[in-house]
Amino acid sequence: MEISAALVKELREKTGVGMMDCKKALQESGGDLQSAIDYLRKKGIATAKKRGGRQTSEGQVQSYIHGGGKIGVLVEVNSETDFSAKTNDFSEFVKNLAMQIAATNPLAVDREGIPAHVLEKEKEIYMTQAKESGKPEKVWEKMVEGRLKKFYSETCLLEQPFVKNPEITVQDLLNDLMAKTGENIVVRRFVRYQLGEADDR
Repeated sequence: MEISAALVKELREKTGVGMMDCKKALQESGGDLQSAIDYLRKKGIATAKKRGGRQTSEGQVQSYIHGGGKIGVLVEVNSETDFSAKTNDFSEFVKNLAMQIAATNPLAVDREGIPAHVLEKEKEIYMTQAKESGKPEKVWEKMVEGRLKKFYSETCLLEQPFVKNPEITVQDLLNDLMAKTGENIVVRRFVRYQLGEADDR
């Protein structure tokens, strides 16, 4: 049966599970939201989000060199156990992450990592644009909010559309990996070098 994107989004918001797993769960349960949640619980996928507090001291650091040596990336991803860190799925995820960073040049892993002065500057610009748009004052805040959301989806690694499949985000990819491994997995940090680029970010 055809599952609407809105229904998939609702299930994703309720469970924190990746888009692909949400769609499958809804298909398996005939589009019934509660049955889909039960399906994900049975599969153990819906618990991936609850693992957030568990300690991650294992993992991998991977490098990626792109563009004839003009861009280089180092990324660290942590897991709970060495066993998970050595799986092909984990290695593939870290490799994909390094390539994503090379391609999209994010500012930070997540919203918390965006420097306050950068955020303030963006808000200022968006508010000026809103004021000059000719739209009524009551919608300015909403306009700023919308532009900030777009800013986050471009600059926060986890909120970016995954370059190999833009229908999902990097966070969806991470959720899927947590569901597969049954562990808390954290994208710890990354660094990206571009030949000749000024270090002013």
